[in-house]
Amino acid sequence: MIAKEGARLIVPTLIIAMLAMFLGNRYELLALKIVFWLAMFCCVFCIYFFRDPERVTPQNPNLLIAPADGKIVEVKEIADPFVGDGRRIAIFMSPLNVHVNRAPCDGVIRQIEHKKGKFLSAFKPEASFENEQCRMSLTAHDRKIVVTQIAGCFARRIVSRVRVDQSLMSGERFGLIMFGSRVEVIVPRNYKITVSIGEKVKAGETIIGELA
Repeated sequence: MIAKEGARLIVPTLIIAMLAMFLGNRYELLALKIVFWLAMFCCVFCIYFFRDPERVTPQNPNLLIAPADGKIVEVKEIADPFVGDGRRIAIFMSPLNVHVNRAPCDGVIRQIEHKKGKFLSAFKPEASFENEQCRMSLTAHDRKIVVTQIAGCFARRIVSRVRVDQSLMSGERFGLIMFGSRVEVIVPRNYKITVSIGEKVKAGETIIGELA
C-alpha cells in the first residue's frame, strides 16, 4: 500500500521516465537515457518512501503505541501547558523509515497547532522547540496527550489528515512527514514508559508505555 500523498511525486517521475525511454530509443540520444535512469531512480525511491504497510495494533486502552517508525532519541520528564507534569518520548525517523504517523491511543482531537520554524536535524534536542511542527492535543478518557510532528533538515512538508473534534482510534493513520523527521508524544506521569533511548519502534504496533 502507498500513501496517497506520494502520487503527486510518483506519477510525474514515472511519466518522465517513460517518455525519456521512448524518445531515447527512437532517437538514440544518450542524454534521454540518462534522464530515464534518473527519473526511474526517483520514482522507485518515492514508491519506497511512501509505502504504508498494514499494522496490527494491540487493543488495550491502557497502552501507549508508537506514533512513528524510527529510533527512540529522548525520554524526558517535562511540564507541558496542556498535559501538565508529564514525560516526552521522541522518535527520530530517517529517510528510510515508513513516514506515515498513527495515533498512539484512542482519543478526541481538541486542538491542532501549526508552528513555523527552522529545519534543523530532527535528531537534535533543540528541534523540539525551533523546527517547524504540527502539535495535536488529544483527550483520551480522563487523560491528556500531545503528539507533535516535527520537520527535519530534509522534511519540508508536514501533512495532517485530521481535524479538531475528530475521534481517533489507536493505530489510526493521522498524517505523515516527508523525508526524515521527528515525532514526539507527551503523556502524564502515571504512564510507565516501556522503551529506552536507542530502541527501534514501529508505528501502530510497538508498545511504548502503559498506565501504571
